[in-house]
Amino acid sequence: MKWREADFNSGIANINAVLIYGQDAGLVDELCDKAIEKLEIDKGNLLTLDANDLREKQDAVFAESFSPSMFGGRKAVIISGAGDSDTKIIAELVTSSSLCATVIVTAGDLRIGSLRKLFEDGTNIAAIACFNDDAKTLEALIHKELSAQAGIRQVTPDAMSYMLSHMGGDRGITRSFLQKIAIYVSDKHVVDLEDVEKCLPDTAASSADDYMYSLTAGHMNQTMVALDRLIYGGADANMLIRMLYNHFSKLLTAVVDGQLPKLFWKVADKFNLAVKIWTEEEVVSALKKLNDLEKACRTSGMQPEILIRDFSLKMVSHTAKMALKRRG
Repeated sequence: MKWREADFNSGIANINAVLIYGQDAGLVDELCDKAIEKLEIDKGNLLTLDANDLREKQDAVFAESFSPSMFGGRKAVIISGAGDSDTKIIAELVTSSSLCATVIVTAGDLRIGSLRKLFEDGTNIAAIACFNDDAKTLEALIHKELSAQAGIRQVTPDAMSYMLSHMGGDRGITRSFLQKIAIYVSDKHVVDLEDVEKCLPDTAASSADDYMYSLTAGHMNQTMVALDRLIYGGADANMLIRMLYNHFSKLLTAVVDGQLPKLFWKVADKFNLAVKIWTEEEVVSALKKLNDLEKACRTSGMQPEILIRDFSLKMVSHTAKMALKRRG
């Protein structure tokens, strides 16, 4: 079954397994947590493992999944980071008549393949996609969260434009940012640009902007200096990858549909330049390389900072070459 979030909320207790996947890793995590909450899973009834360990630990996972809880209540198994290569084992697990646990499978941005088909076409199992918030859904989320948390009645246009430019790639980061704003404004009923700028995400939004927009505009020195600032400031490599994925997704929409997103004025020129440089094929290739980079950070054993530096240098060099070719 293909689910929307409303289906998930009402139906999670009535199925054997669910696949939660998509670009928005924060929303994937949020729905996974919500499933555990709705199913009222106690810590002793929860088994979690990475898909990379599934084959090695298959017997233990099946034994745990096929046996009733010793403590009473529901059991759940979470398999994170799954892909099409894991479909055979997961299919054997979630379609078994011996299943005594709800199986929650999480994944990144899956294309239509064997894992999605298993859950979308199966019986008593479902798949829900977690897409990045677009401008419309993000603006609604901002108003809803700030109103609920701090009684905000108004967000100025500049403040909203800034937030729409800096958020939307990860629901968890978005909520964290909005919580900081709600705390900062305290008893105020209006959020202005100064409030938002003083509540920058932990990754330092100004440096993140310099990094992402300079990279896709082919500005090598600005890209690597901004990345240095981010890394030295303690930015998490996985978070940077998610931000890049969201950035390239916005670029793809602009290149294919000609629809420019609402952008903060400081980055608009670089983004407009990127739209002229990049083709649809090149952006799709970059998104695939980001998927490979995210996987390498989890599995290669190399420092993620080294991997993202290498990716960034190669990507901005390639962009600069594309820019020269377009001018020629």
